[in-house]
Amino acid sequence: MMVSIESLSSLERRMEVAVPAARVSREIDARLLQVSRTARINGFRPGKAPIHVVRQHYGAQVREEVLGELVRVTFTDAVQQEKLKPAGGPRIEPINADAGGDLRYAALFEVYPEINLQGTEGMELTRPVVEVSETDVDTMVESLRKQRPNWVEVTRGCQDGDRITVDFSGQLDGEAFEGGEARGIVFPLGAGRMLTDFETGLRGAAAGETRKYPVAFPVDYGNAKLAGRTAEFTVSVQKVEEPQLPALDEEFCKAFGVEEGGVDALRREVRANMERELGQTITARMKSQVMDKLIAANPLDLPRVLLDAEIREMQMDAMRRTGARNARQLPPRESFEQGARRRVALGLLLNEIIGTQAIEPDAARVEARLDELVMATADPDVARQQYLQNEQALRQLQMMTVEDQVVDWLVGRAKVTEQPTTFRELMNFGAAD
Repeated sequence: MMVSIESLSSLERRMEVAVPAARVSREIDARLLQVSRTARINGFRPGKAPIHVVRQHYGAQVREEVLGELVRVTFTDAVQQEKLKPAGGPRIEPINADAGGDLRYAALFEVYPEINLQGTEGMELTRPVVEVSETDVDTMVESLRKQRPNWVEVTRGCQDGDRITVDFSGQLDGEAFEGGEARGIVFPLGAGRMLTDFETGLRGAAAGETRKYPVAFPVDYGNAKLAGRTAEFTVSVQKVEEPQLPALDEEFCKAFGVEEGGVDALRREVRANMERELGQTITARMKSQVMDKLIAANPLDLPRVLLDAEIREMQMDAMRRTGARNARQLPPRESFEQGARRRVALGLLLNEIIGTQAIEPDAARVEARLDELVMATADPDVARQQYLQNEQALRQLQMMTVEDQVVDWLVGRAKVTEQPTTFRELMNFGAAD
């Protein structure tokens, strides 16, 4: 087998392969002999037809199959021989496949970039140092109270933060339109759940009041018949309710799963949750810094085939999250290009570290991560069983764990400066209060 390599770019390769005619002939003859043992040909008992007759009946088919298999096998042998690492499947260009001659073809493909890891020693990182204070707990408890207000009916005009109940009907060019009429619609004013003009026209209206005003639909509105147009709405306010914070008592605590211990137990639970979220945030901050610096220190040419695959996966994930059902609803690939480049680059760099440092998934950490995931579900036992029976999910869990181990390895070699801050600043919590 003769092999020649041409570099088309930093990552693109054109490899020509020549398979001797003698090998092609041997492979075809061997396959015909195999076929002859079971071939059913008129005039002969099964498996008893002469080989020349079998060749007449099956020769073309067998030759095509053998050539295809030879291309697959010799491509693999050639890249191993030349110590190449293809980043994806090749595009095959036939050069010669004539009977009696050498099989010659060209394979065009991308290779993985060569990585000479830099910047793994002495990264300069900043670790936030935070303690959850009693004031932070107070703020969080107040936030919980605001999440479960008691609604009290009022006679004044409505304002942002109120909950209002309305009937409405809309007309477009003097005609009613589908979806333009409803009764008993309840929504919080100022939360953005209704169109901006719809909410603006209602502010100050009291129960029993009816208003008529125009409402503009945005140009990207989901209904194409309404997008960018203005309708006339008649809105009747049936009820206006203002929020009142609930008492901080045993009943309130039970609403958040604290059955015993009252307010003190609730505060302990709140603090534990805050500290857990704080730890996760600090870990994420450190990881983000490490990844940014790793990418900056190791600029790579990225295989297009890997980028395309990553963009496609991100597009499909976006479709799943939005409920889109067909390819026409795919978000534009341009919006995922930057994110895909980061993912692919990090994947290559992390795999290099994993390989060079022989990092294996820590079983205890995998188990701890699994516990964390299943405990967040309604039925942890069922969720655990589903994970254990799903090889792909387990592999993903192991990969996530190994990634954390790589981050820990890099942080352990870094220059880390501690930066005191507050829970409020780090978590961006309570800024509106």
